[in-house]
Amino acid sequence: MNFNIIRLHHVELHVTDLAKSRDFYVNTLGLIETEADETHIYLRGIEDTNHHCLVLTQADRPSVNHLAYRVRSEADLNQLERLLAGQGLPIRWLERGEETGQGRALRVQDPVGLPVEFFCEMEKAERMLQQFHLHGGAKIKRVDHVNCMVRDVGRGYDWYREHLGFRCSEYTVTGGEDPELWAVWLYRKPSVHDLALTSGRGPRLHHVAFWLDDAKSILDACDVLAARGYAKQIERTPGRHGLSNAFFVYLRDPDGHRIELYTGDYFTDEPDWEPIRWTLDDPQRATFWGAETPASWKTEASPVQDVRTGQLLEVGEPTIRKEKVKHY
Repeated sequence: MNFNIIRLHHVELHVTDLAKSRDFYVNTLGLIETEADETHIYLRGIEDTNHHCLVLTQADRPSVNHLAYRVRSEADLNQLERLLAGQGLPIRWLERGEETGQGRALRVQDPVGLPVEFFCEMEKAERMLQQFHLHGGAKIKRVDHVNCMVRDVGRGYDWYREHLGFRCSEYTVTGGEDPELWAVWLYRKPSVHDLALTSGRGPRLHHVAFWLDDAKSILDACDVLAARGYAKQIERTPGRHGLSNAFFVYLRDPDGHRIELYTGDYFTDEPDWEPIRWTLDDPQRATFWGAETPASWKTEASPVQDVRTGQLLEVGEPTIRKEKVKHY
């Protein structure tokens, strides 16, 4: 692994009504609109100094176009192409200017079916961090991670760790005397995760998470949502995860895409870091306080696209493998 992946940088979601999406993401959650045209809205968080961290694209049905990671240099993109092509994975280049506000990019369908993009350069945007009088809604600072439901968590874990240099912060196994791997939390930036892979009908995007300052900010965001008529969009009320230690709330946007507002996880960039092991039947794993999650949170997720054709990928049932997470 001779390339440097920095972090999850942005996500592109297809939505069916840009006006409704703008009201939810800009007027209510407070993301900053960098640019828009008839079919796209480009949004960023308060900390972002680049063009976008979320792209909303008009479409006939909701889906996920791609999940994008930033790399350190153009040379990293060339090395990634050699790796991915050598593995026989479907890839596609996007040239500079083909994506608004962005340099050239390499897209790949990863081994578990997720549409992934790698890029290096993006146009700069005005720094809003100290423009306090312009902060509104949930006061989202940046994108933090994505959580994806996949058919084979073990295969995804092996690929991201062995070939892309991701590390594992925490993982979940099934119970019993012969446990099997059920989910992994993987990171490049020094926090709990950029990517979580969980066993389920996939490939699908379970949620995209945005970072807020603190737990009070999440509670304030819920007040804003309720005051603006979005109370029913709060799918899973605020709480603290056992896994990751983070404080959270889960929302559904007008098209059903799941959004997490997230804060309070921890630093992981220690050379002797060892992943934390959870069992699926531990009631404090998902919610430290032990509250049950709603049924929709366990079963519903957004379909993903083929990176070459744009068609939605077929969803299949999961295959669970024996536990084999190593300490990295």
